[in-house]
Amino acid sequence: MNRSEHQDTRETILCAGEQLILSKGFSAVGLAQILAQAKVPKGSFYHYFKSKELFGVELLRRYFCHYEQVLDELFNQPKSGKDKLMSYWQYWFEKQTDKCCDKQCLAVKLSAEVSDLSDDMRLMLKSGIEAIISRIEECVKLGINDGSLPTTLDARLTSVVLYQQWMGASLMTKVRRDDSAIQTAMMMTELLLTSDCMLKKEA
Repeated sequence: MNRSEHQDTRETILCAGEQLILSKGFSAVGLAQILAQAKVPKGSFYHYFKSKELFGVELLRRYFCHYEQVLDELFNQPKSGKDKLMSYWQYWFEKQTDKCCDKQCLAVKLSAEVSDLSDDMRLMLKSGIEAIISRIEECVKLGINDGSLPTTLDARLTSVVLYQQWMGASLMTKVRRDDSAIQTAMMMTELLLTSDCMLKKEA
């Protein structure tokens, strides 16, 4: 097998694994299921990944790489900082209220499950999430500079609070099986980004 075929098969396994894990969770999905979904011969998993844990790390790495491309598409638009941010939250809202399991967020799906199971997967989640928060922070700073957001906002704190709010709302959406939590997250986001009395910079 040449390098191109190896990479193609590896990507096929990752794609199949992501679909299954988004539906059932990491622990509930066995290697045999992943290989069957990928239509790859049984027993060949370890030719591409040293362990299921390292498969999970690569799955998350791939996810965050694709997510960066989504952020590039959303944030590279000729819009104000605030409008870029709201485009992102609208994108998140639509993903979390989509009834198809393959439209959901892998970071939301796995954060609670794997953080206690695998330190390597936890660290990949941590670094990927931190990169997203940094991109949000760039948009908040842009909005402050272009006048679309209150100048009193603390860019870093605002970014962290917003991301954590949406992560929590996404988890509650799974629990409640309705969009009430994500609706509240959108409402609070709009309020925070238009208020000059919340999350202020320290004097």
